[in-house]
Amino acid sequence: MRAIIVEVPGYANALTGRMGENIQGAVQLALGGFLDLSTSPRGTDTSTPLAPALEGAYALGRGEARSGRSMDALLAAYRVGARVAWRELSGTAVTAGLGADTLAKFAELVFAYIDELSAASVGGHTDELATTGQVRQRYLQRLGRSLLRGDPPDQIEASAERADWEPPRTLTAVVLPGSHVRGVLGALDQRTLRPEEDLPGIEDVTEQELAVLLVPDADGPGRVALLRVLRGHPAHVGPSRPWTSARASYLRALRARQLGLSSGNEAAVDTEEHLTALVVAADPAALEDLRARALAPLATVRPATAEKLAETLRTWLLHQGRRDDVATALHVHPQTVRYRMGQVRELYGDDLDDPDTIAALSVALASAQPPWTLGPRASEPSSASG
Repeated sequence: MRAIIVEVPGYANALTGRMGENIQGAVQLALGGFLDLSTSPRGTDTSTPLAPALEGAYALGRGEARSGRSMDALLAAYRVGARVAWRELSGTAVTAGLGADTLAKFAELVFAYIDELSAASVGGHTDELATTGQVRQRYLQRLGRSLLRGDPPDQIEASAERADWEPPRTLTAVVLPGSHVRGVLGALDQRTLRPEEDLPGIEDVTEQELAVLLVPDADGPGRVALLRVLRGHPAHVGPSRPWTSARASYLRALRARQLGLSSGNEAAVDTEEHLTALVVAADPAALEDLRARALAPLATVRPATAEKLAETLRTWLLHQGRRDDVATALHVHPQTVRYRMGQVRELYGDDLDDPDTIAALSVALASAQPPWTLGPRASEPSSASG
């Protein structure tokens, strides 16, 4: 014991307290096991005297892992213990007049025994780490699901503490196909959570293969870095939110995917760039009712004419009535814009100067693509022209 404490830094000053008791118990168990093994009659099953010592060595390895220590100190202790023990044992054996052959077998038994103990401790250390890792992974999964469900903050904080997970300032949800996770996970913060199974809000069978990543502190410059990592992957990125409010980020990213929002290139979809579309689509039924009411005057003309007028009105609203800009956007002559807007004014009358009407038309048309919902169509007048 004195040799181990002096020569192995990890066990310095360990004669007192719990560590000293553990070392003393391990040494006594190991020497007792060796005494039983070396005095067993030939031909007997050596596993019987070995079992208690190997179980003790296994438990010692698990204890090292639970203490957050590597196997280096324990293996060094085994080497020191074997050397010191052999020095004393061999000295006694020579004094007693053991022959060279017997002494060689004695040495072989000593070092084979210490190898057995070392292997048992390594096994215990490995098993403890594996068990601890699996348990922690289960805790991390529970934490991730708790965040996605939007559990109360105190419950979420308790889950984080159980999982030994250091909370960030913010979390950003990323929704993407599960097959793409491996390609991005290694480049993200090691605290990134990947909740699996029972993801809320995913009932569609076609979306069962979706994965969710909750990325820590991906706000500000971190968001630029996150989008760079996700380039080339069909991912939708929610807003950064305080970490206990990650559900809000997740729901927005999921909603953007369900709406089919895309970036139009290889970039991931940044929901911060699609806020108008997300707001407008928040209540699809209300939006359809708004469009039907706001665009009702266009329902009185032929469908082809209504489409042209709606497209012109939409562009006119987006460009704040600048006729040349509208003409450029529509690839028509400014006079065509003037003519069409004259038709629109005939249909809407003074309502086209009403701020509430302009607001309704802006919402109804700004994020829409043809064909627009024009509401119940009246009988078409024979004099209608395009």
